Amino acid sequence: MGDGGITSPKHFFMVSKNEVREKIWRTLGNEGIALFPGARGRIPNFKGADEAARLLSTLPEWQKALSIKANPDFPQRRVRHLALISGKTIYMAVPKLREKKCFIRLDPAKILSKKFFEASSIKGAFKFGLPVHPKEIPQIDLMIAGSVAANRKGSRIGKGGGYSDLEYAIGLEFGFVKEEVVIVTTVHPLQIVEEELPEKDHDFRIDYIVTPTEIVPTHRKGGRPPGILRSHLTEQKITEVPILKKFYLSIRNKETSLLSDSSLKICKG
Repeated sequence: MGDGGITSPKHFFMVSKNEVREKIWRTLGNEGIALFPGARGRIPNFKGADEAARLLSTLPEWQKALSIKANPDFPQRRVRHLALISGKTIYMAVPKLREKKCFIRLDPAKILSKKFFEASSIKGAFKFGLPVHPKEIPQIDLMIAGSVAANRKGSRIGKGGGYSDLEYAIGLEFGFVKEEVVIVTTVHPLQIVEEELPEKDHDFRIDYIVTPTEIVPTHRKGGRPPGILRSHLTEQKITEVPILKKFYLSIRNKETSLLSDSSLKICKG
């Protein structure tokens, strides 16, 4: 990869996630690969997204899965459509996790088959799906993630909001995601980089990268956070995401209760 300073591992450490994003967005645009609604600032839609979805559906892990967690982004719409056609229940995050019931359950048994494609869009999911709280979600079998960039070790970069990582962490905290869950992303080949990618402790690694013509197993080693990392969240993020606000309020209440109990025991002692 030419400009942007990510041509060698030595130079990598001077590169930020935003620099990687900008390079990928620019490349997809310049090469005529980006499709509606565009690349910049998004999980980019790309030529071949439908073919990548069909290739993903050949994975044994996909074929065994009964329920999946899927991102709401445009390039993975065909993945969601194929999931409904295949009889899989989808749990799709509400954009920016802005509701207390921050996931939408799409149950193909409760949607007319002729409405599956409409239901696979964000607008359609709200129309045909049911908002659910994380505590209402059973353990999922497979997770679909959108990516701006990924490498063959399983490292990925999203669009910068941190919501995919939060969704995974919330899943761990509420028990519907297990650390070993298989995570798959669909991308254009130009989104696969050969270099190391910057990672933080809250980032998760993926198990498969699927392009329109290739399934790339990453054979990842580790690369999964243990849950929600409080030190990686700003007060603004906690305030903006209702489930986080409730989660940390619950923790504070428990801590206050424990302190009160300890004080009483000391007084009685």
